[in-house]
Parts: sequence; structure tokens; C-alpha cells
Amino acid sequence: MFGISFSELLLVGLVALLVLGPERLPGAARTAGLWIGRLKRSFNAIKQEVEREIGADEIRRQLHNEHILSLEQEARKILSPVQEPAKPVTPPVADHSIAPAPAAEPAPTEPAPTPVASPAPHDPTLPPRAP
Repeated sequence: MFGISFSELLLVGLVALLVLGPERLPGAARTAGLWIGRLKRSFNAIKQEVEREIGADEIRRQLHNEHILSLEQEARKILSPVQEPAKPVTPPVADHSIAPAPAAEPAPTEPAPTPVASPAPHDPTLPPRAP
């Protein structure tokens, strides 16, 4: 785990035996084992909680994406009839054997504009002209 070989563990054990003595070494090893076990369990619990949170975020993201996709599909369903081009309607075929078609009336023409008459040079309502 940490890259500690057996020889290094043996060296640490011998130093601990010399420092603590043979009476206190078994109790110290037991206490160290308990603390190491607690640390491992707490790290594993934190790791699982983080993985659970990441998984929950992924699930939320997937649900959000699926919701957006369903909304887009509904919008396409609603808008698709409006955007479809109108089908060309073919006019019914006239049967000329029954009655002749009426004569076409000439289109009404607009009357020609009336010319505006210029005022007479001697009109008394106009101001006098400069020479």
C-alpha cells in the first residue's frame, strides 16, 4: 500500500520493541491496529459517500437531459403540423358538355385623370407677379 517491504516492517518492529519494551509492545500493537482499522473504515466511508454523491449527480443530470429531450419531442409534435407545407389543391375539371362557359367580362378600366387647369394670368385671386 505504501511501498513498505517486509524488511522495513521488521526494522520498525525491532525499534518499537527496544523503545517500548516487551511488556507494552503487544498493547501498543493492538492500539495501533485499532487506529489503522478506524482510519481505513472512515476513508472507505468517505470514499463511498463521494461515489454515491457523484452517482446521484449523474442520475440527476441524466434525468434532466431526458426531461429536456421529451420537451423537445413534444415541441416538435406540436410544431410539425404547422410547418408542413400545404398540399396543392387541384381544381375540379369543368364539364363543358353541360353548359357553355360565360363570356369573360372586360376588366374595368380606371378613368383617366383630369388635367389640372393652370390659373389664368389675369386671375384676381392671385397675388401680383413680379415683372
